[in-house]
Amino acid sequence: MRPQQETPPLLDATFLRRLEHLTLATRRARRGLLQGERRSPKRGVSVEFADYRPYVPGDDLRQLDWNVYARLERFFIKLFVEEEDQTVHILLDASRSMAWGSPPKLRLAAQIAAAIGYIALNNLDRVTLTRFGAERVTLPPRRGRQAVLALLDFLQQTRAEGTTNVGEHLRAYAATARHPGPLILITDLLDPTWQSGLRAVLARQFDITLLHILAPDERSPDFFGDWRLRDVETGETVEVTLDGTLLQAYHHHFDDWLGEVRNWCQARSVMHLLVPSETALDAVVFGLLQRYGVVR
Repeated sequence: MRPQQETPPLLDATFLRRLEHLTLATRRARRGLLQGERRSPKRGVSVEFADYRPYVPGDDLRQLDWNVYARLERFFIKLFVEEEDQTVHILLDASRSMAWGSPPKLRLAAQIAAAIGYIALNNLDRVTLTRFGAERVTLPPRRGRQAVLALLDFLQQTRAEGTTNVGEHLRAYAATARHPGPLILITDLLDPTWQSGLRAVLARQFDITLLHILAPDERSPDFFGDWRLRDVETGETVEVTLDGTLLQAYHHHFDDWLGEVRNWCQARSVMHLLVPSETALDAVVFGLLQRYGVVR
């Protein structure tokens, strides 16, 4: 009996050290729960000046600006930027279609989720991670570098199971999630319900980044002849003869579909990034995500 081969770790120590120089970009200031490293809409007592407001009884007299008083003979309180944490929401499609490809789409998807989660935790943000496929499982919000091991273990144990229902899972998440903030959705989007799901999340004021992972055979199939194709999620089969005409039609429909996705997202300020599943993780994080301002 052969010993079971261990799954290699999602991120190695060298790559983790490189991630420590990155931060997750934010599109808007939000109120957080704890002291962190994000600009907050509240005013606090950091060292970065923000604004003035008139003095009212009960204010801390140490925050009076006496230089302004000398000029205007009125009391003003100095306001400073307060830095807080934010909640980063990572949603990972773990349905059976994510097992397709060589390497499987889910491998790169889990690695990206791990990298983004590590960056956020390293910068004192709270991170919650949800995978959906056969069922929806959520790792509750965690904060700080001590939460990294739980995050990596959760992702390491993720398997591609069940059918895709992006819309249902996103609607359920929108109905129950607390503290809207940046939301990273990692999926192949092979489900016609995705628009209704994203609408529900948008209504909760999440800032959405859609990382759209597709395998080479899905983007540009190049095999010919007679085939019996089986849906990896439903098990349904269809027999086809692939020739130049049929493949050309496939490319045409694929381009139309991808264009529809991009236009829909652009019209709603959803960042959509196509991620080929064969791309190296290094090129995704330090290339694609940095280039489009997801991390910096």
